[in-house]
Amino acid sequence: MVLEHEGEHASRWAAVVSISSKIGCTPQTLHEWVKKAEIDSGKRSGVPSEVSDRLKALERENRELRQANEILRKASAYFAQAELDRRYKP
Repeated sequence: MVLEHEGEHASRWAAVVSISSKIGCTPQTLHEWVKKAEIDSGKRSGVPSEVSDRLKALERENRELRQANEILRKASAYFAQAELDRRYKP
């Protein structure tokens, strides 16, 4: 809506303020949404939402894998030590 009605106002911010009051959000929030929409459409430089979401998912997966590896490393060390502590039975 902001991009469609921007020409009817003195500035983009004026359009944002006008429309934000009509849809019930703060002008700052609506302005961020407009910027994000421009990035996603390629009109503004930045990281698109799709790429950002994928990066967050990969970072989360990486963190989970590191935790799992740490658990496995500790379990391996524990069982290796238990094997060494066991008495030798001929």
